[in-house]
Amino acid sequence: MQHDYDLIIVGAGLAGNCLALALKDSGLRIALVEANSREQLRNSPAGDRALALAAGTVELLEALGAWRGVADKATAIKNIHVSDRGHFGKTRLSAADQGVEALGYVIVARDIEQHVADLVEQTDAACLYQCRVAGLMSGRDAVNVSLKQHDGSSLNVSAQLLVGADGGNSTVRKLLEIPQQVTEYGQTALVTTVQSALPHRNTAFERFTEFGPLAMLPVTGKQSAVVWTRTHEQAETLLSVNDHEFLTELQNCFGYRLGELKLAAPRRAFPLSLIRAEGMVSGRTVIIGNAVHQLHPVAGQGFNLGIRDVALLAEMLLEQQLRQADLGDPAALRSYSKQREQDHSKTIGFTDNVVKLFSNSNLPLAAVRNAGLTLLDHLPFAKQLLTRHAMGLADRLPKLGDRK
Repeated sequence: MQHDYDLIIVGAGLAGNCLALALKDSGLRIALVEANSREQLRNSPAGDRALALAAGTVELLEALGAWRGVADKATAIKNIHVSDRGHFGKTRLSAADQGVEALGYVIVARDIEQHVADLVEQTDAACLYQCRVAGLMSGRDAVNVSLKQHDGSSLNVSAQLLVGADGGNSTVRKLLEIPQQVTEYGQTALVTTVQSALPHRNTAFERFTEFGPLAMLPVTGKQSAVVWTRTHEQAETLLSVNDHEFLTELQNCFGYRLGELKLAAPRRAFPLSLIRAEGMVSGRTVIIGNAVHQLHPVAGQGFNLGIRDVALLAEMLLEQQLRQADLGDPAALRSYSKQREQDHSKTIGFTDNVVKLFSNSNLPLAAVRNAGLTLLDHLPFAKQLLTRHAMGLADRLPKLGDRK
């Protein structure tokens, strides 16, 4: 049966574009479907957020040919300092101790998103912007997709496989009626950028408080990206006060390791929850990235987990193409889903446990966690395992673009 495409990818965010880029030399006929225009994506407030890219993620982006063009816009994380406010426990991780150049990098989301999108437009993939998925149906030989274009007209296309990479409010997931498990943390993330009196020296700070973690990620010059978790009520108050009052509270929480802080960007707020789809595969459709999982930002694992979805799916699709096999083969999709579920469970479990362990004022628990942080700081082997986890190297996956 002749299809319009071999593969349809819904969502031109980082996950969808990275998948298209990974398959650029495969000979597959690919359509990338995106509800927004390039201009809308470029101007989205979400593009202001700072992404913490694990070293393993950067390796994957390098293999895609997507890192060189933005490397000069990224700031290396050479040290990670973990502490618990009001307690003695702390742990320090160092790239030098691991014999690597960096533990990870911080980059403004818009910089990497736009660069990868530009690279995809240079491939043979058909980029269908301002097209919304109105319906889909999997058959024995194809998945049939109904698209609604920006001018109101309809377009019906078919493919061997459809990939939903359309984010947390995934239309694809909703159409497939895949349920979600949702854990509400009762927390909101306040996001901004500050200028510090003292240089950050490429150090990322993770400071835990009874209300939630505070992350300070190194960016350009003496600036640091702030991700500050508070209760919903506290966050609402901190958004309403003036800059001086906000900075006073931030300084009281973080301390003066970076000297006096000044605001360098507007404040934004994002409610936090753990969301996980109860499945990844339905018929000839698979969902990846934020369409499957949305994590608390405490360990910076969200995008890094999503790019590992992309890496393994690309490897599976390339293998199917080499064998001239069906991209939507149920056995191949089940195998992919099973492998990714292991990584999802481990990463989500780790992140969720960190939130619950450190976001409370229980004194016995505080004593245990601080003793653990101090002990960890003096156990090289345990510290190495934690560092490799932070770098995204705990489980090696195939490198994107390695197929010859």
